[in-house]
Amino acid sequence: MNPKETILALTKQLEQANYEYYVLDAPTMADFEYDRLLRQLEELEAQYPEFASPNSPTKRVGGQALSHFEKVEHPVPLESLQDVFSQEEVAEFHQRLCQSIPQPLYSVEPKIDGLSVALEYVEGRFLRGATRGDGQIGEDVTENLKTIRSIPMEIPDAPSRLIVRGEVFLPRAVFEKLNEEREQQGQPLFANPRNAAAGSLRQLDPNICAQRKLDILIFNIQLAEDLSFQSHRESLDYLKSRRFKVVPYTLCDSLEQVCQAIDSIGDHRYDLPYDIDGAVVKLDSISGRSILGSTSKFPRWACAFKYPPEIKETVLREIVVQVGRTGVLTPKAVVSPVRLAGTTVTNATLHNQDFITDKDIRIGDTLRIRKAGEIIPEVLEVVREKRPEGAVPYLLPNHCPVCGAKTERDEDGAALRCTGAECPAQLSRNIAHFVSRGAMDIEGLGESIVDQLIAAGKIHSPADIFYLTVEDLKSLWKSGSKAAQNLYSSIQAAKGRELNRLIYGLGIRQVGEKAAKLLAKSFPTLDELMTAEEATLTELRDIGAITAQCIVKWFSDPQSRHMIDRLRLAGVNFQGNKASEDQRFAGLTFVLTGALSLFTREEATEKIEAFGGKASGSVSKKTNYVVAGENAGSKLRKANDLGIPVLTEEEFLNMLA
Repeated sequence: MNPKETILALTKQLEQANYEYYVLDAPTMADFEYDRLLRQLEELEAQYPEFASPNSPTKRVGGQALSHFEKVEHPVPLESLQDVFSQEEVAEFHQRLCQSIPQPLYSVEPKIDGLSVALEYVEGRFLRGATRGDGQIGEDVTENLKTIRSIPMEIPDAPSRLIVRGEVFLPRAVFEKLNEEREQQGQPLFANPRNAAAGSLRQLDPNICAQRKLDILIFNIQLAEDLSFQSHRESLDYLKSRRFKVVPYTLCDSLEQVCQAIDSIGDHRYDLPYDIDGAVVKLDSISGRSILGSTSKFPRWACAFKYPPEIKETVLREIVVQVGRTGVLTPKAVVSPVRLAGTTVTNATLHNQDFITDKDIRIGDTLRIRKAGEIIPEVLEVVREKRPEGAVPYLLPNHCPVCGAKTERDEDGAALRCTGAECPAQLSRNIAHFVSRGAMDIEGLGESIVDQLIAAGKIHSPADIFYLTVEDLKSLWKSGSKAAQNLYSSIQAAKGRELNRLIYGLGIRQVGEKAAKLLAKSFPTLDELMTAEEATLTELRDIGAITAQCIVKWFSDPQSRHMIDRLRLAGVNFQGNKASEDQRFAGLTFVLTGALSLFTREEATEKIEAFGGKASGSVSKKTNYVVAGENAGSKLRKANDLGIPVLTEEEFLNMLA
């Protein structure tokens, strides 16, 4: 057998194995044998690329990452469905159809809770796949769809052009495993399988999509050139014969049977391997669909019955308070195990103190809970008549359960927040801010390195960074003596950073880069800022009462004092930024715009402020000068309209000289 024939034979053999495994759920080939044949095909395609199919099984595990998704106009619109919420509304839908279609026959199908897509085939080969988008225009996600093994890449005896519509979903078991892995890695969890499927299909890197193990069910033919069907069921059976994974359907010839089918799907919805949020009722007759047509929003020949969320009662055993990376305290209800929406539930979300107070939730209460598209169920209400004697109102702690620091409520919200500067729960985030570019600017100390150091017990506070040795850092790289030395040098250099960078890096609430610069100019040393009173701080320009209060509170906290002492002992600069005696720009406002080539915006801003001036982000009548680089846009036009002097970079440098 020559290479071309061998490649073709292997491709067919592997596609047959995919069909049996992912569509029929009846594999006949062992995983080891599949992997061996796939490796053989990869080697042959590498040696004879001219014989490789563009839809080869070797290209289904993820391709090259994309920079963006191209827009696709759907030849046939992907319409949405009219929702109905009761059997009375189903009956009204049936009566409307009977006015035009005598004795209608229906197909009732589960409504998969996923992401709708259109798959296009030309001469039997998969050409392109796109998301629904707004129904008229979607996004080209072909490379990601190729990673879904239940989508056939080639179909036998196909029409010259075929477009089918289906729902991409994440199987429930895969979703639960994916969230377990994300939780172990400290990543945010997906809210539900639908969100996870949508996020996976819209990954620019197909390799990531391939890892998510998406699946699909086809539920409609959008376009089939040279083919015609009398009924919907006939079209679905045709697709099934062409190796598509087709949605299950029940034929009904009366309203009573339709309602029974809807109830049956609802009764068994949690036994399905995928999430559904309803049942779809469709007219089976294709000619009847043409007679009924569509409104501007949806077809008149179909509707979607939406199931109400399941509600159960359970007892609140305990309230556990968790501290997030931003210091926010989040209460979580620990409840008696109850079966809800197909899973055993032991927790429910309580949001914040306002939520607990508004619903008067107390430990020992019987709660009515439901799942409404989220991982953790929500509390609907308390069953007051079942409240045990002695139950008392619950209040979140006034001290952090992790580090013991005081908690305080956000001025503009319901969140309760830990104020601890060295709180372990916030450590990774606090250090990321401390070493960021606007703060201590420690090059090479990225998030993964920080997490490794925390896991190894090397750092417990931002101050501990300055006590790391080269030996501590070497363990982070396999052959990392040079990398460790470079990072160590960056850390040592950061000790001499300007005081404003240190103040910003401390992470005091309400103190951004601008306020940090003002404080560094107004106080000769960090020690003087530490002892400043609120009244003194509010005398400064742009420092209000709330900011002053946050500064005083932060420096009075024992954890903050401890971190300051450690920074001092490490030799970090505490001296203020001396104001230049040359105040040539005093009272002047500059705006920087366009692509600057002779200096960065940060450098120019520092020079302007050092000479007493102000750098603004917008042009107004109060602007004195606009410094324009290449491709300056609306700001330059506005400056010209207002008659504001415009400087080139060279002219600006002359003003600095």
